[in-house]
Amino acid sequence: MIRRLMIANRGEIAVRIIRTCKEMGIETVAVYSTADKDALHVKMADVAVCIGPPKSTQSYLSVGALITTAVRTGCEAVHPGVGFLSENSNFAREVIKAGLIWIGPDPNVIDSLGDKVVARETALRYGLPVTPGSPGPITKKEEAVAIAKKCGYPIIIKAASGGGGKGMRIVWKDEDLEENLSIASNEALANFSDARVYIEKYMLNPRHVELQVIADGKGGVAILGERDCSVQRNHQKLIEESPSPGVTPEMREAMSSGAKNLFSSLKYCGAGTIEFLVIEDEFYFMEVNARIQVEHPVSEFVTGVDLIREQILVCCGQPMTINPDSVQLSGWSIEARINALSPGTVLRLDVPGGPGVRFDTFLYTGAIVSPYYDSMVGKIIVHDIDRNRALARLLRAMDELVIEGVPVNTETQKKILSSAIFRSGKFGTGIYTQLEATL
Repeated sequence: MIRRLMIANRGEIAVRIIRTCKEMGIETVAVYSTADKDALHVKMADVAVCIGPPKSTQSYLSVGALITTAVRTGCEAVHPGVGFLSENSNFAREVIKAGLIWIGPDPNVIDSLGDKVVARETALRYGLPVTPGSPGPITKKEEAVAIAKKCGYPIIIKAASGGGGKGMRIVWKDEDLEENLSIASNEALANFSDARVYIEKYMLNPRHVELQVIADGKGGVAILGERDCSVQRNHQKLIEESPSPGVTPEMREAMSSGAKNLFSSLKYCGAGTIEFLVIEDEFYFMEVNARIQVEHPVSEFVTGVDLIREQILVCCGQPMTINPDSVQLSGWSIEARINALSPGTVLRLDVPGGPGVRFDTFLYTGAIVSPYYDSMVGKIIVHDIDRNRALARLLRAMDELVIEGVPVNTETQKKILSSAIFRSGKFGTGIYTQLEATL
């Protein structure tokens, strides 16, 4: 087993990785920008190295600075966390080229899954249903019009290298197609350095369901249940739960079978998530995230598995501690993301506690929430024997959370969780729009 690992990330995910590494006896090296010099992950790591100014392009996205830091501090592996370079195959190749272990799948696998057009083709090859859409990138307006008519409006234009709602436009009629095609392509180029876009049929108010996967790179694949991520605003997830209230045992089995086939065939190694759109009893492949996810704690609660530990183990050539054929789900878990509404300094922090409550964050009294990075400052995750009790526990925990000095979205989250439609469990990705007037 490795002795020292560098975390090429910041915030709560860096803190999360450090904690598991300490339990595994692995020393950690944190990297930070000048804006993060007093950040919690910097304080917790065994070694911390400044890699540049606040702008992420000059620090957390600087491949040269990251590789140099890992080598000079004697690291044997690099964990990319989430976001930033976590699904960047070029970064993965540079890590491997430097003689380090990449805590993630093979760069060629990242390429085959990170390109959404290629991922659709790969999913079809392994028997997973995909939403109707273009067979490849759209290059001409006439081509887009033909595909849109074949699919039927509404359609959605997506960036081939995209994610997080960027390079994504919904179109309802022919007259708006050309303009939105141009906007999506320009957004894709600006955010991913790849202007390619493709078209899919836009599903009205589907569920967004994803399966958590751990695979050993040799064909062994463990599916750790599903998560429902339907509560979203502008394609950004707000609340996640496991299991999904809209997935039947039969659907879970069909999804899992297809996912196992796909990940096994690719000789995937590490943690990954396969995402689906679900409409009634039908499901359609959407994409694979070749990394750990922000919402991984709900899967940890219902399975009792430390996903970061398993991810590190398999990427370092060790066997999974999970028996893929005997994963059991226990109880119900729900996560609410806590987002800052503006930057500031935390003047007071009261953390929720009690049985079955977890608060993953990088905050502490005196911590600075910077304007340079993602707005998520933490997430409350709870677990109980069923959905109703988990929901009551989460609302109680959110009442206990106090963050002064930085405005956050807890009141909005509580209104969503308390709404009749959320409590019913019968909702899709349109739930935020349905509730927006009351939030």
